[in-house]
Amino acid sequence: MGRARGRSRDPGLLPSARRFRADLAPAPGMRLRLLLLLALCGVSSTAAACSFSLLGGWTIRNKNGSLELPGRVPGCVHSALFQSGLIQDPYYRFNDLNYRWISLDNWTYRKKFKIPFDISKWQKVNLIFEGVDTVAKVLFNNVTIGKTDNMFKRYSFDITSVVRDVNSIELSFQSPVLYAAQQSKAHTEYEVPPNCPPRVQKGECHVNFIRKEQCSFSWDWGPSFPTQGIWKDVRIEAYNTCHLDYVTFSPVYVNSTQQWTLEIQASLDIASSDPVYGQVIVAIPELQVEHMHSIELQPWERIVELLVNINKNVTVETWWPHGHGNQTGYNMTILFKLDGGLSIKKSAK
Repeated sequence: MGRARGRSRDPGLLPSARRFRADLAPAPGMRLRLLLLLALCGVSSTAAACSFSLLGGWTIRNKNGSLELPGRVPGCVHSALFQSGLIQDPYYRFNDLNYRWISLDNWTYRKKFKIPFDISKWQKVNLIFEGVDTVAKVLFNNVTIGKTDNMFKRYSFDITSVVRDVNSIELSFQSPVLYAAQQSKAHTEYEVPPNCPPRVQKGECHVNFIRKEQCSFSWDWGPSFPTQGIWKDVRIEAYNTCHLDYVTFSPVYVNSTQQWTLEIQASLDIASSDPVYGQVIVAIPELQVEHMHSIELQPWERIVELLVNINKNVTVETWWPHGHGNQTGYNMTILFKLDGGLSIKKSAK
């Protein structure tokens, strides 16, 4: 049995799905990489958390209030306008130019909702966005709780102090075209090419200054539709004691020991004001692996790092690209057994 090593992390930083690196060095000291296909499943727990989806119907409004319409999440302003019959098929003929005004306007998403469980029974309540497109200010019950500026990033906002039984949420979007232009103008140290796409594409400029799907500003094979909206899941999560945000891992073959090792990193949000004790059990049945680690989590700690060694006598088959060999994967489970009977399980392959 080994003890897991915890590491403190700035609580103001949003967790990101960072992987351990397994650098490939030239032979003979090459560290071979075993590719385990990630298929992370949902968390199963014993009264560990409660979740409420905010997918479905929202209200969308443009900046001056001349347009207000229903919209679906996940979705975008363009799709909502089309579904309401306010615009024709954006892909028809020159509609990419006719509807350029949509991406130049600032739009707002609003929703009122009642949470179907007792908020007072939970120590921590978060608002989770898996994908926001792209630049927006987030208000919860008329309180600004954060901003977004990256379409590809997961955002988590602590709403414990502002959440009620009946709530309102609002995302005020800024035109991605105007935002990119502002960012470009503010950047004076050096030029970031290209400023604009080729004229034949009839696209928008300064796409390099916004963390957004690059082809939405036009590409050689597609028109320009810089969308705004909530394009992935959004939900309320409430939990006690602690919550597992994510697990990443990197399998590495170390030539010096001629052994496979698995470096695992787990990010947890500790809601309790007291230390949390327990065990982590890592199991890979096909490789005859079952390792148990004791953990002690302090309220300010977010990261747990585990190192699992694979028995040298067990044959580990590597994963190969199509046409070069077999695509072998191994089922792995990571079980956190914590204070108060709390059990959190993650599965991957």
